[in-house]
Amino acid sequence: MTSPTEREAHSSVAPFILNRWSPRAFKPDEITQADLLKLLDAGRWAPSAYNAQPWRFIYARRNTSDWERFLSWLIPFNRSWAENASAIVYVVSRSVTNSPSTGEPVEAPSHAFDAGAASILIQLQANQNGWFTHPISGFDKSLAHAGLELPEDHAVHAAIVIGHRGEISQLPESLQGKEKPSGRVPLDAVAFEGRLTPEAL
Repeated sequence: MTSPTEREAHSSVAPFILNRWSPRAFKPDEITQADLLKLLDAGRWAPSAYNAQPWRFIYARRNTSDWERFLSWLIPFNRSWAENASAIVYVVSRSVTNSPSTGEPVEAPSHAFDAGAASILIQLQANQNGWFTHPISGFDKSLAHAGLELPEDHAVHAAIVIGHRGEISQLPESLQGKEKPSGRVPLDAVAFEGRLTPEAL
């Protein structure tokens, strides 16, 4: 498990949730397929509508034949630090599901929500296993969709960069000050009873 952060939840939020954060400085370590699959296995246990399990996790590991291809879809800023990591996992979901009554494909309105739930379980498991993760949306989704050879009814949502923490000094000075857990807005800014208040709109 990674070391605790200095975050304060001001409530009973579990430490393993507070300890998850998203660094950019990674060591160029390799990760075995077995160790990576231990993290992805956690994603299988997310809840999903009708237990359709629409998520798909498509990965490349450092120093394997797919690594450069997976990096190539990232925007230059993200590639500049992600190329030091151990793995990249593209989180994909199937946007249709098979009707239980007809067996025909029908729209799956919650496929992205379900994939997001699976994604956070992967990140929390990684943290428990001594790895760090940084989820990103900064990549060319069209190139990734084509490069992953996905059917049209599959959507690419995000990429999860996985690795061991590196030295802050390896980052540009403009990023070094940001290499720490970020705060969150107060709970009363996001949680409302009955309806949104005018101040929240």
